[in-house]
Amino acid sequence: MKEEKEGVLSSSEMAAIDENCKFFGLSSAQLMENAGAGIANVIKRQFEGKAKTVKVTVMAGKGNNGGDAFVAARHLPLKNGNFNVRILLVGNSKDLRSEESRRNWQILKACGYDMEEITDASELRAREPLLKRSDVIIDAIFGTGVRGKIREPEATAIDLINEANTAFVVSGDIPSGLDPDTGESEKAVRANVTVTFHRAKKGLLKADAKEHVGKLVVAGIGIPEGIENLAGPGDVRLVVRRRKPGSHKGDNGRVLIVGGGPFSGAPTLAALGALRAGADWVTIAAPKSVSSVISSLSPNLIVHPLSSEILVEKDVPTVLNLIRAHDVVVIGMGLGAEEETKRATRMIIEGEASRRVVVDADGFYGLHLPVEVEDKFVIVTPHAGEFVKMELKGRGVKVPPEEPIEERINFVKVFSSANRVTTLMKGPADIISDGVRVKQNKAGNAGMTVGGTGDVLAGVTGAFFAIVTDDPLKAATAAAFVNGAAGDIAFEERGYGLLATDVVENIPEVMKGIISWKSV
Repeated sequence: MKEEKEGVLSSSEMAAIDENCKFFGLSSAQLMENAGAGIANVIKRQFEGKAKTVKVTVMAGKGNNGGDAFVAARHLPLKNGNFNVRILLVGNSKDLRSEESRRNWQILKACGYDMEEITDASELRAREPLLKRSDVIIDAIFGTGVRGKIREPEATAIDLINEANTAFVVSGDIPSGLDPDTGESEKAVRANVTVTFHRAKKGLLKADAKEHVGKLVVAGIGIPEGIENLAGPGDVRLVVRRRKPGSHKGDNGRVLIVGGGPFSGAPTLAALGALRAGADWVTIAAPKSVSSVISSLSPNLIVHPLSSEILVEKDVPTVLNLIRAHDVVVIGMGLGAEEETKRATRMIIEGEASRRVVVDADGFYGLHLPVEVEDKFVIVTPHAGEFVKMELKGRGVKVPPEEPIEERINFVKVFSSANRVTTLMKGPADIISDGVRVKQNKAGNAGMTVGGTGDVLAGVTGAFFAIVTDDPLKAATAAAFVNGAAGDIAFEERGYGLLATDVVENIPEVMKGIISWKSV
């Protein structure tokens, strides 16, 4: 444990890390145990060497924050130590929201701890003398999920803690009532110490939060640094949300696919990937030589025919107008390497309308780096052999071998920083970086070397980028995981005979396992 730790997290980012921990085998029960021990250790140090019995009151809510406090109570011994612990649950134990919290409640109950369940504000107010006699109050009413107006009886619980002026107040993770991202509050606990977990939450460092936070202690809870860098289902939750009942077509992502000419399958796979990932408006702008073929492949595809057999400069104004009606453009799949196509591709990528761009495959021929427009966001999705297609102002790049992975990670990070792009480098382990942050995706398998899976990935990336328009790294990370996880399901069914279309069809299965499709 230490009082400072580099980096801060939003509440949603911390929730994503928690979910990824479970995915990689680090259970919620383990994290809760470590969090509760962290709270108890702060209290033990504060009262170390004191001869008198220390009266501790736990004010717990029904979420995991309360579960952390139940663990803390176990780490403050009843008989052989100098702590006398009493637990007040604000609510009914049958309403505890997680299995881990319920288990820890039952352990305390079986061991004879002094425990009460209080659902009424007036009953809670009757415990005011108890709180005023307490040497320590553990505040665990709300965690990082609290938003909006505080209702009863929790509002009274916060008041009672703040009125117990002589008690040493320790808040678990965040002072109850404080917004973890903004540091604002309608009503919040004023703690002497806040023990937050893994990393500081953004709101804790805001100036307005200081009177509530007190001394900030960041407690490690056993999350390895490497887990923060691994893509998982938590990253998908960061970008995909349940839809509002009043949503209309296009409200949940409009993606334009620019591809085709020599090939018709590549842009089709990208479009189907975007649709299966949840974009509800996907258009393919394709040369007339393949537009009718693409249209015939699925009635779900909206195809806008261009003027020639390949993408030409004459088509650029048409494509730029289409881009203005979409959130993201995904360009490159199946375009070919004709010089006029390269010039047209460059004009599209550098056009004023192209603010959010995903570049793949033959699109790299038209990508001149670094990106020099401040408010243009570009995601590139190359495999190791495709960096040579990009024009880097005369500079070549040498991609390190697959092992050691650290060299590739550093390469991708430096490349992204120097060229002002977000890079999703495809490989046995995908590496994603915006030049500052780095993520790895280990979902996927060798069966995905079949042609077309990269086109699907580009489409999924475009769909997620249309939702999270301000953070291309989050979009690319989520896309890499979903594409790889869908490929893993396909591999279980088809082995090395899997096809890119099998990956497409399994995308909804991956998404359903992470996100509830019910509307909010």
